[in-house]
Amino acid sequence: MDYISLNKALWNTRTAIHINSDFYNHQQFIADYHNGFTSLKEIELPLLGDLTGLKVLHLQCHFGQDTLSLAKLGAEVTGLDFSNEAIKEARRIAAALGVQAQFVEADVYNIPTELHGKFDVVFTSYGTIGWLPDIKAWANSIHQVLKPNGKLVFVEFHPVVWMFDNNLEKVSYTYHCSDPIVEQEEATYADTTAQINLTSVGWNHGLAEVIGALLPYFKLTDFQEYNYSPYPVFAENEELEPKRFYPKAHGNKLPLVYSLVMARQF
Repeated sequence: MDYISLNKALWNTRTAIHINSDFYNHQQFIADYHNGFTSLKEIELPLLGDLTGLKVLHLQCHFGQDTLSLAKLGAEVTGLDFSNEAIKEARRIAAALGVQAQFVEADVYNIPTELHGKFDVVFTSYGTIGWLPDIKAWANSIHQVLKPNGKLVFVEFHPVVWMFDNNLEKVSYTYHCSDPIVEQEEATYADTTAQINLTSVGWNHGLAEVIGALLPYFKLTDFQEYNYSPYPVFAENEELEPKRFYPKAHGNKLPLVYSLVMARQF
């Protein structure tokens, strides 16, 4: 199965929908970018810390809202994504805003050959590794582009969430899922009324698998779990606290997001 081609077709189609969706609120992002608006969330901002003058690589950046928000924090930033349509939009937006940011079309596993130089920080977040079959190769790629003492800041939806069906009503998948999960996407998280009818191929990676893949290269300096999501991505969302969303069926009972900060060891 050519999972890259299938997923690339999906994300190229999603880009046009997402750029106009209320979920991404892109018009506000453009209008208020120079007045302090950021797409980065309360979870990752303290983990990233002061980025002034640092080289930051943002993996699987989609159309670059978070990448451009990193630039506003003072970073010399590069965004990478395998979707040519997403990268095209990211470059257009950066030019329109007058922001110095580099955007590279590439697969995550090809980071070492596609980019030149080393980075102080690698950042990736929210719905990224579920599209990757080989987490050890992912960890190795990140290691190769980080400077000595550089850090990885990683925020992701909790693997427990991916065990459930789309309505979070029943457990449909195993926690340790080595086989690909092939689904027919009829809409998108950013617009549930969109009609796309395309195939997606994903994988569920447990915490031990992810941390175990990173530990040969990195020292774990921070690990946290959160019972809320900063995005309204569930079939039925409850905003029990400002900008903190919970699935109506479970409230605050499930771990929904986790974060890792890893320092390069050598």
